[in-house]
Formats: sequence, structure tokens, C-alpha cells
Amino acid sequence: MRLLMICLAAVLPLTACSPGLDWREVRPEGADVLVMFPCKPTISAHPPTRAEPVAMGLAQCEAAGQSFALSWAEVDDPAQLTAVLRQMRESLASKMSARRSEPYALQVPGMTPNIEAKQQSLIGAQEQAQVAVFTRGRRVYQAVMLGARPSAAAWDAFVNSLRLGV
Repeated sequence: MRLLMICLAAVLPLTACSPGLDWREVRPEGADVLVMFPCKPTISAHPPTRAEPVAMGLAQCEAAGQSFALSWAEVDDPAQLTAVLRQMRESLASKMSARRSEPYALQVPGMTPNIEAKQQSLIGAQEQAQVAVFTRGRRVYQAVMLGARPSAAAWDAFVNSLRLGV
């Protein structure tokens, strides 16, 4: 639970990057994922430690008034994957005090099938977000686009570029 809160807390105050959409292929070390970002992301990865025995990471940037982020973390107990994916989406919505669209199925090449691998729109008072959660093995991922006025085209390009195990 603490791990999820850390990942989610890191997503909202996104910083950095360039003014336009300059799409580039990114393979964050240790994430086992390929994704296109519309700006140069800042990437931080944390190996397991005694204090936090779970590997996790975050790639994030800001472009054209939107923040883009991909976070990942290992889940100790595979039986918890479904609950963790659901909680990841719900935690972000709660943090934003957002209205939620109905979540719908998500397919990412290379992902492990899971009933809670979904994406949805979140509408908060100041910002709107698109969020997608999915898994590969014991690793969970969360992709987020956050901003005052969301771009459906930018979200589609971001989320549809995801490839796992490459």
C-alpha cells in the first residue's frame, strides 16, 4: 500500500521538459517497457532496499500543457495484483477528487492478462487525467496524462505506444 501511495504521489506534481510534442522512444532501465513520450522524461528507478523491499520507478515529463508519467513497481504477492491495479486507478481519482468515467479494458502488447487492466478518464475541479493500469508478471504499471485540457490524440499516442518485454 505504501508503495502505491509513493508512486501515485510522484505522478501528480510532474515537472520538466519541452514546450511541444516531440515524440521519442524511451526504454527506462529495469522497467521492461518501451513507450513513446512527447518530451524527454526524467527517469528515476529505485532498487529494493531494506526500508522498501520493492523495486519501483517513474518516468515523467511535461509538454503542451500536459504531464505524462509512467510508473512501475513489483508486487510481492501475485494474488494481490488484481486488487493493486484497481487501487492504483481509484487512488489517483480520490487524490484528484475526480469524477470517473466507466473504466474500459486495456490491451498492451506483452502484458499479463488481468481483469483490472483498464484505462479511464478522471475529471477533477482543476485538472483532468487519463489513467491506464496493467501488469506483466508481478510488475504493475500506471500510465497517466494529466492537465487542464486533455488531448485525446496525445493520450492515444502515449498509451498505444506501450510495449512490454521488448
